[in-house]
Amino acid sequence: MLEDGRAFRGRSYGAVGTTLGEAVFATGMTGYQETLTDPSYDRQIVVQTAPHIGNTGVNAEDPESRRIWVAGYVVRDPARRASNWRSEGSLDDGLAEQGIVGIQGVDTRAITRHLREHRTMRAGIFSGPAAERTDKELLDEVLASEPMEGSRLAEEVSVDALYTVEPTEHGWEGEPRFTIAAVDLGIKSMTPHRFAERGVRVHVLPATSTLEDVKAVNPDGFFMSNGPGDPATADDQVALLRSVLDEKIPYFGICFGNQILGRALGFGTYKLRYGHRGINQPVLDRRTGKVEITSQNHGFAVDAPLDGPTNAPEPQYGRVEVSHVSLNDEVVEGLACLDIPAFSVQYHPEAAAGPHDAAYLFDRFIDLMAAQKTEGAAQTTNDAPSEGAN
Repeated sequence: MLEDGRAFRGRSYGAVGTTLGEAVFATGMTGYQETLTDPSYDRQIVVQTAPHIGNTGVNAEDPESRRIWVAGYVVRDPARRASNWRSEGSLDDGLAEQGIVGIQGVDTRAITRHLREHRTMRAGIFSGPAAERTDKELLDEVLASEPMEGSRLAEEVSVDALYTVEPTEHGWEGEPRFTIAAVDLGIKSMTPHRFAERGVRVHVLPATSTLEDVKAVNPDGFFMSNGPGDPATADDQVALLRSVLDEKIPYFGICFGNQILGRALGFGTYKLRYGHRGINQPVLDRRTGKVEITSQNHGFAVDAPLDGPTNAPEPQYGRVEVSHVSLNDEVVEGLACLDIPAFSVQYHPEAAAGPHDAAYLFDRFIDLMAAQKTEGAAQTTNDAPSEGAN
Protein backbone atom coordinates (compact mmCIF):
# COMPACT_ATOMS: atom_id res chain seq x y z
CA MET A 1 0.00 0.00 0.00
CA LEU A 2 1.55 3.31 -1.14
CA GLU A 3 0.79 6.55 0.67
CA ASP A 4 -1.17 7.90 -2.30
CA GLY A 5 -3.62 5.01 -1.96
CA ARG A 6 -2.42 2.77 -4.79
CA ALA A 7 -2.37 -0.87 -3.75
CA PHE A 8 -0.66 -3.96 -5.19
CA ARG A 9 -1.71 -7.45 -4.14
CA GLY A 10 0.48 -10.54 -4.15
CA ARG A 11 1.67 -13.30 -1.81
CA SER A 12 3.82 -13.10 1.30
CA TYR A 13 7.59 -13.49 0.96
CA GLY A 14 9.90 -13.88 3.91
CA ALA A 15 8.33 -13.09 7.26
CA VAL A 16 4.59 -12.61 7.70
CA GLY A 17 3.31 -9.46 9.35
CA THR A 18 3.47 -5.69 8.85
CA THR A 19 6.30 -3.38 7.87
CA LEU A 20 6.41 0.34 7.09
CA GLY A 21 9.02 2.44 5.33
CA GLU A 22 9.90 4.56 2.34
CA ALA A 23 9.30 2.71 -0.95
CA VAL A 24 12.31 2.94 -3.29
CA PHE A 25 13.36 0.95 -6.34
CA ALA A 26 16.73 -0.66 -7.08
CA THR A 27 17.67 -1.52 -10.66
CA GLY A 28 20.50 -4.04 -10.13
CA MET A 29 20.04 -7.44 -11.74
CA THR A 30 22.57 -8.97 -9.32
CA GLY A 31 23.84 -8.25 -5.83
CA TYR A 32 20.56 -8.60 -3.95
CA GLN A 33 22.32 -9.89 -0.83
CA GLU A 34 24.60 -6.85 -0.74
CA THR A 35 21.56 -4.62 -1.26
CA LEU A 36 19.63 -6.16 1.60
CA THR A 37 22.56 -5.80 4.02
CA ASP A 38 23.50 -2.24 3.02
CA PRO A 39 22.73 -0.07 6.10
CA SER A 40 21.85 2.82 3.77
CA TYR A 41 18.53 1.02 3.14
CA ASP A 42 17.49 1.28 6.80
CA ARG A 43 13.72 1.99 7.06
CA GLN A 44 13.23 1.58 3.30
CA ILE A 45 11.08 -0.90 1.41
CA VAL A 46 13.13 -1.98 -1.59
CA VAL A 47 11.39 -2.78 -4.87
CA GLN A 48 13.58 -4.89 -7.18
CA THR A 49 12.99 -4.01 -10.83
CA ALA A 50 14.75 -7.19 -12.00
CA PRO A 51 12.04 -9.86 -12.10
CA HIS A 52 14.04 -12.89 -10.91
CA ILE A 53 15.46 -12.61 -7.40
CA GLY A 54 17.02 -15.27 -5.18
CA ASN A 55 18.40 -17.48 -7.95
CA THR A 56 21.85 -17.83 -6.35
CA GLY A 57 20.63 -18.13 -2.76
CA VAL A 58 22.51 -16.52 0.13
CA ASN A 59 25.84 -17.18 1.82
CA ALA A 60 27.88 -16.00 4.79
CA GLU A 61 30.53 -14.18 2.73
CA ASP A 62 28.54 -11.59 0.75
CA PRO A 63 26.68 -9.58 3.43
CA GLU A 64 27.87 -5.98 3.69
CA SER A 65 27.03 -5.66 7.39
CA ARG A 66 25.94 -7.66 10.42
CA ARG A 67 22.28 -7.98 9.39
CA ILE A 68 19.60 -7.22 6.81
CA TRP A 69 18.61 -3.54 7.07
CA VAL A 70 15.80 -3.09 4.56
CA ALA A 71 12.40 -2.52 6.15
CA GLY A 72 10.65 -4.63 3.53
CA TYR A 73 11.29 -6.41 0.23
CA VAL A 74 9.21 -6.44 -2.98
CA VAL A 75 9.93 -8.92 -5.78
CA ARG A 76 8.11 -10.27 -8.78
CA ASP A 77 9.30 -13.87 -9.34
CA PRO A 78 11.46 -15.24 -6.50
CA ALA A 79 13.48 -18.34 -7.24
CA ARG A 80 11.76 -21.55 -6.27
CA ARG A 81 15.13 -23.19 -5.72
CA ALA A 82 18.54 -21.58 -5.16
CA SER A 83 21.23 -22.89 -7.49
CA ASN A 84 24.84 -21.80 -7.03
CA TRP A 85 27.98 -23.49 -5.76
CA ARG A 86 28.37 -20.75 -3.11
CA SER A 87 24.77 -20.95 -1.89
CA GLU A 88 24.27 -21.81 1.79
CA GLY A 89 20.53 -21.21 1.99
CA SER A 90 17.52 -19.63 0.32
CA LEU A 91 16.77 -15.92 0.30
CA ASP A 92 13.20 -16.57 1.45
CA ASP A 93 14.44 -18.40 4.55
CA GLY A 94 17.02 -15.69 5.22
CA LEU A 95 14.36 -12.98 5.14
CA ALA A 96 12.05 -14.99 7.41
CA GLU A 97 14.83 -15.71 9.93
CA GLN A 98 15.54 -11.99 10.31
CA GLY A 99 11.89 -10.96 10.41
CA ILE A 100 11.89 -9.08 7.09
CA VAL A 101 8.35 -8.82 5.72
CA GLY A 102 8.16 -9.04 1.94
CA ILE A 103 5.72 -9.52 -0.93
CA GLN A 104 6.05 -11.50 -4.17
CA GLY A 105 4.01 -11.86 -7.31
CA VAL A 106 3.46 -8.14 -7.90
CA ASP A 107 4.35 -6.11 -10.98
CA THR A 108 7.55 -4.45 -9.77
CA ARG A 109 8.00 -2.60 -13.07
CA ALA A 110 4.59 -0.98 -12.59
CA ILE A 111 5.51 0.01 -9.04
CA THR A 112 8.77 1.47 -10.32
CA ARG A 113 7.03 3.49 -13.02
CA HIS A 114 4.58 4.79 -10.44
CA LEU A 115 7.40 5.91 -8.13
CA ARG A 116 9.27 7.53 -11.03
CA GLU A 117 6.20 9.45 -12.15
CA HIS A 118 5.20 10.60 -8.67
CA ARG A 119 8.16 10.26 -6.23
CA THR A 120 9.41 7.95 -3.54
CA MET A 121 6.76 7.71 -0.86
CA ARG A 122 5.85 6.00 2.35
CA ALA A 123 4.46 2.50 2.00
CA GLY A 124 3.51 -0.60 3.93
CA ILE A 125 3.55 -4.36 3.32
CA PHE A 126 0.82 -6.29 5.11
CA SER A 127 0.45 -10.07 5.21
CA GLY A 128 -1.34 -12.60 7.35
CA PRO A 129 -4.11 -11.26 9.61
CA ALA A 130 -2.80 -7.70 9.10
CA ALA A 131 -3.76 -7.87 5.43
CA GLU A 132 -7.40 -8.66 6.21
CA ARG A 133 -8.16 -5.06 7.19
CA THR A 134 -9.75 -2.59 4.79
CA ASP A 135 -7.64 -0.54 2.39
CA LYS A 136 -8.62 2.55 4.36
CA GLU A 137 -7.20 1.08 7.57
CA LEU A 138 -3.98 0.06 5.83
CA LEU A 139 -3.58 3.46 4.23
CA ASP A 140 -4.15 5.23 7.54
CA GLU A 141 -1.32 3.18 9.08
CA VAL A 142 1.01 4.12 6.21
CA LEU A 143 0.13 7.80 6.53
CA ALA A 144 0.86 7.69 10.25
CA SER A 145 4.42 6.44 9.65
CA GLU A 146 7.48 8.71 9.74
CA PRO A 147 8.73 10.26 6.47
CA MET A 148 12.39 10.00 5.48
CA GLU A 149 12.84 13.77 5.56
CA GLY A 150 14.09 14.73 8.98
CA SER A 151 15.07 11.16 9.92
CA ARG A 152 18.31 10.78 11.86
CA LEU A 153 19.39 7.19 11.29
CA ALA A 154 23.21 7.02 11.22
CA GLU A 155 23.41 6.44 14.97
CA GLU A 156 20.81 3.69 14.59
CA VAL A 157 22.95 1.59 12.22
CA SER A 158 26.44 2.46 13.46
CA VAL A 159 28.66 0.27 15.61
CA ASP A 160 28.83 0.91 19.36
CA ALA A 161 32.59 0.58 19.77
CA LEU A 162 35.77 0.97 17.74
CA TYR A 163 37.13 -1.98 15.77
CA THR A 164 40.17 -2.25 13.49
CA VAL A 165 40.61 -3.82 10.07
CA GLU A 166 44.24 -4.76 9.45
CA PRO A 167 45.86 -4.90 6.01
CA THR A 168 47.32 -8.34 6.78
CA GLU A 169 43.76 -9.68 7.03
CA HIS A 170 43.23 -8.85 3.35
CA GLY A 171 46.38 -10.04 1.63
CA TRP A 172 48.75 -7.15 2.36
CA GLU A 173 52.29 -8.15 3.29
CA GLY A 174 54.45 -5.94 5.44
CA GLU A 175 53.77 -2.93 7.63
CA PRO A 176 50.71 -0.72 6.96
CA ARG A 177 51.36 2.23 4.67
CA PHE A 178 48.86 4.51 6.39
CA THR A 179 46.29 4.55 9.19
CA ILE A 180 42.86 6.13 8.83
CA ALA A 181 39.96 6.84 11.15
CA ALA A 182 36.68 5.85 9.49
CA VAL A 183 33.40 7.01 11.02
CA ASP A 184 30.70 4.39 10.57
CA LEU A 185 27.50 6.09 9.46
CA GLY A 186 26.32 2.84 7.87
CA ILE A 187 29.60 1.55 6.46
CA LYS A 188 29.67 -1.44 4.13
CA SER A 189 32.24 -4.10 4.99
CA MET A 190 33.82 -3.92 1.55
CA THR A 191 34.96 -0.33 2.15
CA PRO A 192 37.58 -1.05 4.85
CA HIS A 193 38.41 -4.16 2.82
CA ARG A 194 39.32 -1.97 -0.19
CA PHE A 195 41.53 0.19 2.03
CA ALA A 196 43.17 -2.78 3.77
CA GLU A 197 44.09 -4.56 0.55
CA ARG A 198 46.02 -1.40 -0.36
CA GLY A 199 47.97 -1.44 2.88
CA VAL A 200 45.82 0.95 4.93
CA ARG A 201 44.94 0.16 8.54
CA VAL A 202 41.33 1.21 9.23
CA HIS A 203 40.04 2.11 12.68
CA VAL A 204 36.23 2.11 12.37
CA LEU A 205 34.63 4.51 14.85
CA PRO A 206 31.00 4.97 15.99
CA ALA A 207 28.86 7.72 14.46
CA THR A 208 28.96 9.61 17.77
CA SER A 209 32.77 9.95 17.77
CA THR A 210 34.49 13.23 18.65
CA LEU A 211 37.67 14.88 17.40
CA GLU A 212 39.45 13.49 20.46
CA ASP A 213 38.35 9.97 19.48
CA VAL A 214 39.67 10.54 15.97
CA LYS A 215 43.02 11.94 17.07
CA ALA A 216 43.42 9.12 19.60
CA VAL A 217 44.16 6.66 16.77
CA ASN A 218 46.78 9.03 15.28
CA PRO A 219 45.35 8.87 11.75
CA ASP A 220 47.00 9.87 8.49
CA GLY A 221 43.53 10.39 7.02
CA PHE A 222 39.87 10.65 7.93
CA PHE A 223 36.93 8.92 6.24
CA MET A 224 33.14 9.16 6.51
CA SER A 225 31.02 6.38 5.07
CA ASN A 226 27.70 5.90 3.37
CA GLY A 227 24.60 5.74 5.56
CA PRO A 228 20.84 6.27 5.83
CA GLY A 229 18.67 9.22 6.72
CA ASP A 230 18.47 12.92 6.00
CA PRO A 231 21.87 14.70 5.90
CA ALA A 232 20.16 17.83 7.23
CA THR A 233 20.00 16.04 10.61
CA ALA A 234 23.74 15.25 10.76
CA ASP A 235 24.80 18.38 12.64
CA ASP A 236 27.14 16.48 14.97
CA GLN A 237 28.96 14.82 12.07
CA VAL A 238 29.21 18.13 10.19
CA ALA A 239 30.79 19.73 13.25
CA LEU A 240 33.22 16.82 13.59
CA LEU A 241 34.26 17.07 9.95
CA ARG A 242 34.83 20.81 10.22
CA SER A 243 37.12 20.24 13.18
CA VAL A 244 39.01 17.60 11.18
CA LEU A 245 39.33 19.90 8.17
CA ASP A 246 40.64 22.63 10.48
CA GLU A 247 43.37 20.19 11.55
CA LYS A 248 44.34 19.71 7.88
CA ILE A 249 43.82 15.95 8.14
CA PRO A 250 43.16 14.54 4.62
CA TYR A 251 39.51 13.62 4.12
CA PHE A 252 37.64 11.21 1.85
CA GLY A 253 33.86 10.73 2.00
CA ILE A 254 31.49 8.32 0.29
CA CYS A 255 27.73 8.92 -0.19
CA PHE A 256 26.54 10.27 3.19
CA GLY A 257 30.14 11.36 3.66
CA ASN A 258 29.84 13.43 0.47
CA GLN A 259 26.71 15.15 1.75
CA ILE A 260 28.41 15.89 5.07
CA LEU A 261 31.39 17.45 3.26
CA GLY A 262 28.95 19.56 1.26
CA ARG A 263 27.29 20.77 4.45
CA ALA A 264 30.66 21.34 6.18
CA LEU A 265 31.69 23.59 3.27
CA GLY A 266 28.45 25.53 3.68
CA PHE A 267 26.30 24.06 0.89
CA GLY A 268 22.77 22.76 1.39
CA THR A 269 21.26 19.36 0.66
CA TYR A 270 17.90 18.37 -0.80
CA LYS A 271 15.78 15.28 -1.37
CA LEU A 272 15.74 13.79 -4.84
CA ARG A 273 12.42 12.93 -6.45
CA TYR A 274 13.14 9.19 -6.52
CA GLY A 275 16.88 8.91 -5.90
CA HIS A 276 19.62 6.86 -7.53
CA ARG A 277 19.75 3.17 -6.65
CA GLY A 278 21.38 0.45 -8.72
CA ILE A 279 24.74 -0.67 -10.11
CA ASN A 280 24.66 0.91 -13.59
CA GLN A 281 24.53 4.67 -12.91
CA PRO A 282 26.70 6.70 -15.36
CA VAL A 283 28.90 9.41 -13.83
CA LEU A 284 31.28 11.85 -15.53
CA ASP A 285 34.63 12.53 -13.88
CA ARG A 286 34.97 16.16 -14.95
CA ARG A 287 38.69 16.20 -14.22
CA THR A 288 39.55 13.41 -16.67
CA GLY A 289 36.52 13.43 -19.00
CA LYS A 290 36.03 9.71 -18.36
CA VAL A 291 32.62 8.13 -17.79
CA GLU A 292 32.29 5.64 -14.95
CA ILE A 293 29.50 3.14 -14.45
CA THR A 294 28.83 3.26 -10.74
CA SER A 295 26.95 1.65 -7.89
CA GLN A 296 24.66 4.11 -6.11
CA ASN A 297 22.18 4.26 -3.27
CA HIS A 298 21.10 7.74 -2.23
CA GLY A 299 17.91 9.73 -1.93
CA PHE A 300 19.49 13.10 -1.04
CA ALA A 301 22.05 15.24 -2.87
CA VAL A 302 24.33 18.25 -2.37
CA ASP A 303 23.17 21.59 -3.74
CA ALA A 304 26.40 23.03 -5.16
CA PRO A 305 27.10 25.06 -8.35
CA LEU A 306 28.22 23.04 -11.36
CA ASP A 307 29.94 25.87 -13.23
CA GLY A 308 33.60 25.58 -12.32
CA PRO A 309 35.51 26.24 -9.09
CA THR A 310 33.74 28.43 -6.56
CA ASN A 311 34.51 29.75 -3.12
CA ALA A 312 33.02 27.62 -0.37
CA PRO A 313 30.24 29.39 1.53
CA GLU A 314 32.37 28.69 4.61
CA PRO A 315 35.31 30.85 3.42
CA GLN A 316 37.98 29.27 5.61
CA TYR A 317 37.92 26.21 3.35
CA GLY A 318 38.82 28.08 0.18
CA ARG A 319 37.83 26.94 -3.27
CA VAL A 320 35.81 23.85 -4.18
CA GLU A 321 34.58 22.32 -7.41
CA VAL A 322 32.05 19.70 -8.42
CA SER A 323 34.34 16.91 -9.60
CA HIS A 324 31.72 14.37 -10.71
CA VAL A 325 28.18 14.68 -12.09
CA SER A 326 25.42 12.23 -12.94
CA LEU A 327 24.91 11.90 -16.69
CA ASN A 328 21.25 11.08 -16.12
CA ASP A 329 20.19 14.24 -14.31
CA GLU A 330 23.34 16.32 -13.55
CA VAL A 331 23.09 15.68 -9.81
CA VAL A 332 26.32 16.43 -7.92
CA GLU A 333 28.23 13.16 -7.61
CA GLY A 334 31.51 14.43 -6.20
CA LEU A 335 33.25 17.38 -4.54
CA ALA A 336 36.92 18.31 -4.60
CA CYS A 337 38.47 20.96 -2.37
CA LEU A 338 41.28 22.90 -4.04
CA ASP A 339 42.89 24.55 -1.01
CA ILE A 340 42.55 21.85 1.64
CA PRO A 341 43.14 18.05 1.37
CA ALA A 342 39.56 16.83 1.02
CA PHE A 343 37.32 15.21 -1.59
CA SER A 344 34.24 13.00 -1.72
CA VAL A 345 31.90 11.14 -4.06
CA GLN A 346 28.19 10.42 -3.87
CA TYR A 347 28.41 6.89 -5.25
CA HIS A 348 29.95 3.64 -3.96
CA PRO A 349 33.46 2.95 -5.34
CA GLU A 350 33.77 -0.19 -3.18
CA ALA A 351 31.27 -1.68 -5.69
CA ALA A 352 29.63 -4.40 -3.65
CA ALA A 353 27.81 -5.26 -5.77
CA GLY A 354 28.68 -3.38 -8.92
CA PRO A 355 31.38 -2.37 -11.41
CA HIS A 356 34.92 -1.46 -10.38
CA ASP A 357 35.31 1.64 -12.57
CA ALA A 358 35.75 3.91 -9.53
CA ALA A 359 38.23 1.82 -7.52
CA TYR A 360 40.92 4.40 -8.34
CA LEU A 361 39.38 6.71 -5.71
CA PHE A 362 40.93 4.65 -2.93
CA ASP A 363 44.32 5.13 -4.58
CA ARG A 364 43.61 8.85 -4.97
CA PHE A 365 43.05 9.10 -1.22
CA ILE A 366 46.30 7.25 -0.55
CA ASP A 367 48.10 9.71 -2.84
CA LEU A 368 46.47 12.59 -0.94
CA MET A 369 47.66 11.22 2.40
CA ALA A 370 51.16 10.67 1.01
CA ALA A 371 51.32 14.23 -0.34
CA GLN A 372 50.10 15.66 2.97
CA LYS A 373 52.66 13.63 4.92
CA THR A 374 55.45 14.82 2.62
CA GLU A 375 54.28 18.42 2.95
CA GLY A 376 54.12 18.06 6.73
CA ALA A 377 57.65 16.62 6.88
CA ALA A 378 58.97 19.47 4.72
CA GLN A 379 57.24 22.02 6.94
CA THR A 380 58.76 20.44 10.04
CA THR A 381 62.22 20.63 8.45
CA ASN A 382 61.74 24.29 7.51
CA ASP A 383 60.52 25.14 10.98
CA ALA A 384 63.45 23.44 12.72
CA PRO A 385 66.13 25.82 14.11
CA SER A 386 69.37 25.86 12.17
CA GLU A 387 72.50 24.42 13.78
CA GLY A 388 74.07 26.75 16.30
CA ALA A 389 71.05 29.02 16.53
CA ASN A 390 70.07 30.52 19.87
